[in-house]
Amino acid sequence: MSIRHGLLALLERGPRYGSQLRTEFESRTGSTWPLNVGQVYTTLARLERDGLVEPGGEDASGHTLYAVTDAGRAELHEWYERPVDRTNPPRDELSIKLAMAVGAPGVDIRAVIQSQRHATIQAMQDYTRLKAQAITAVESGRSDERDDLAWLLVLEQLIFQTEAEARWLDHSEARLVRLAARAAAEPAPPGPSGPAGPSGTTTDPTTGATTAGRPRGARTRRG
Repeated sequence: MSIRHGLLALLERGPRYGSQLRTEFESRTGSTWPLNVGQVYTTLARLERDGLVEPGGEDASGHTLYAVTDAGRAELHEWYERPVDRTNPPRDELSIKLAMAVGAPGVDIRAVIQSQRHATIQAMQDYTRLKAQAITAVESGRSDERDDLAWLLVLEQLIFQTEAEARWLDHSEARLVRLAARAAAEPAPPGPSGPAGPSGTTTDPTTGATTAGRPRGARTRRG
């Protein structure tokens, strides 16, 4: 998310002061990415340093107004025209969590996936409910229809994102099931095998789950 360019976009519509920019930014994005006034003024200071905004006087209440410069307007439109760079994707906590959970001692990665799937589906339902409200607002023809439409686009992106996440979780669980089944079908190598737990339990190197087994050397009692 580019706060820098978001503020430039709002300033292109006319001079504004810090808390006004924060309110309009959150209104446009439905508070999906809340800002605090400190973030806004820090960003404005950097934009002013770079010659992209400049002080534009004060309003009737004494608030310092900021206005976009020609250089700022040029950078904003270059940003609109430039595709978002995907060569350095932002860190995703869920991906990192599952990557670290693979083979982690005492961690059942399938339980992690199931817990996340429940939360993801809940989020998808919440976004869908908000989408219905946004559509109603857009179709009502209210004066702030532009902000409602912007919020609707953000919501739809979040819905597509959570749908993709749910599919990825299903895919990941299915892959783990296939790997576990293949590992169970392979004959055990002679001698010491994978890491053993107490009482003959063995840790699955893929899922981290433990399975009970007869301790080596134990005899099967016959009737």
